[in-house]
Amino acid sequence: MSEPKKKKNVFVEGAIGSEFIAKSIASHGSKTDIGAHSIFLGQVRADELNNSTVQAIEYTCYQEMAEPILHTIREDCFAKFDLSCMHIYHSLGIVNAGQVCLFVFTSSKHRTNAQEACSYLVERIKKEVPIWGKEILEDENEHWKINTNKTND
Repeated sequence: MSEPKKKKNVFVEGAIGSEFIAKSIASHGSKTDIGAHSIFLGQVRADELNNSTVQAIEYTCYQEMAEPILHTIREDCFAKFDLSCMHIYHSLGIVNAGQVCLFVFTSSKHRTNAQEACSYLVERIKKEVPIWGKEILEDENEHWKINTNKTND
């Protein structure tokens, strides 16, 4: 099992682009002890609210609180699953509908660890990390996103 890593910056400004995701995946090609990767991409939906469509979400967070929580989640995940590595990135600022706002990438020798760790990370991030989203609607109204059923978002 790999040693837990130092604290990493999880937050990126704006959407997480396909080039960034592809580069992250490609950088693991030389790591020949890895047999499986699992990737979760969270994307902003164009939901309908009050006869208006969500155009974007503006993400904010309390970073001084979020960073230690994310570090704990990361350490817990390394302790629970036999992983080679993991990466977590979450957007801050405005992310348009159709763009990626959360990128979770886990790697291990075997697929089960990578898949279960990826799901574990996403669930803990959504439940524990102080990140908020303000939905920006096409009619120029705004609405704070409320996750009523965290496991189904």
